[in-house]
Amino acid sequence: MKTPALSIIIPVLNEANGIVQVLERLQEFRRQGAEVIVVDGGSTDGTAERARSLADCVTTSLRGRGLQMNTGAARAAGDVLLFLHADTLLPPSALALIREAIDNGASWGRFDVHIAGSISGLGLVAFMMNWRSRLTGIATGDQAIFVTRVAFQRHGGFPAIPLMEDIVFSGWMREEARPTCLKAKVTTSGRRWEKHGLLRTILTMWWLRLRFFLGASPTDLAREYGYIPHET
Repeated sequence: MKTPALSIIIPVLNEANGIVQVLERLQEFRRQGAEVIVVDGGSTDGTAERARSLADCVTTSLRGRGLQMNTGAARAAGDVLLFLHADTLLPPSALALIREAIDNGASWGRFDVHIAGSISGLGLVAFMMNWRSRLTGIATGDQAIFVTRVAFQRHGGFPAIPLMEDIVFSGWMREEARPTCLKAKVTTSGRRWEKHGLLRTILTMWWLRLRFFLGASPTDLAREYGYIPHET
């Protein structure tokens, strides 16, 4: 069996309304040699069932993006891993751009992001996210992080925390190299900004991030964010 050019790993939790659209957009990448792995964290809306016919593998994990992405990485056969949120769409050239970056010596990287939504200001939010990422060398999950399997395993994968797993992982990866920041844009949903309001969402995210860096419990922060971590 031919080794996949890339393994696309998607952590999901109750994403039945949008998972088919995301996976349908990934079929061209499958035809180009990528594999698609969906890791369900205990959905109750039939997400996994809808995904089965459109993915190479649908598996389950304890709830939590970090845990789910590590589970997907363990099942992946590709030498390069791409972690994709269930509400994010890749640009058509994603596979070729990642391969070019890796061939040029990158061990990890991410895309610029475009936020789709009906409220004003989302363009500025996306611009600031992309600018901040280039400045700090920190990538967020919304930006579709990719990494070689060797580098991913060397750093132990994502931390098993319920929030800020992408920030911590980026910090680990940055110790060996800054990310390759691709200018091509992934399109992610602006639903959280639309639901809670632009300013409130921005302030909440920055407040949570500040408290995390000051030592607050990721579990407590996750609950405040509206996410219920799994019980250990």
